[in-house]
Amino acid sequence: MRRGRHGVSMVCKKLLGALVVVAVLAGCRPSGPLQLNTIQTGSSLNSDNSVGTLTSRFKPDDTMFVSVLTKGAGSGTIGVRWTFAGRLVSEDSRDVSFRDAAATAFHIKYPSGLPAGEYEAEVLIDGKSVGTRPLKVEK
Repeated sequence: MRRGRHGVSMVCKKLLGALVVVAVLAGCRPSGPLQLNTIQTGSSLNSDNSVGTLTSRFKPDDTMFVSVLTKGAGSGTIGVRWTFAGRLVSEDSRDVSFRDAAATAFHIKYPSGLPAGEYEAEVLIDGKSVGTRPLKVEK
C-alpha cells in the first residue's frame, strides 16, 4: 500500500490533534500537593468558605469555624483536629481537588454549648501538621 505526501500529512495531523487533546486534558487536572496559604478562625463563613468574622474568642453557643486557605492547584486531604484542655474532642477531614486557590471550612459546635476554656485547632494536609490556632471559649 502506497501513501503519497497527502496520506502521511493527514496521519501526522491526526496524531498532532490527538496529542493536543491529551495535553489540554492533562492541564485541566489539578497537579501536585496542596500548599497552605493561611489558616483563618472565626464565628461565620463567607460563601467561598473563607471566614467572614475573624476571631479566636467565642461564647459557649457560638460555632467555631476554621478555614484552610490553599494556594493554586492541587489535591489531597485537609483535616482539622480540635482539642480542649489537651484532649482530642473532634477530628474531621476532606479529600479535595482544586484548580486554583480555595478555602476549605470546618466547624465545631455542641448542642449544649461549648465548655469554657482553651481549645486548639490543628490543621493537617495529607496527614502532616501545617499549623495550629489557639481558640478560647469565654462565658
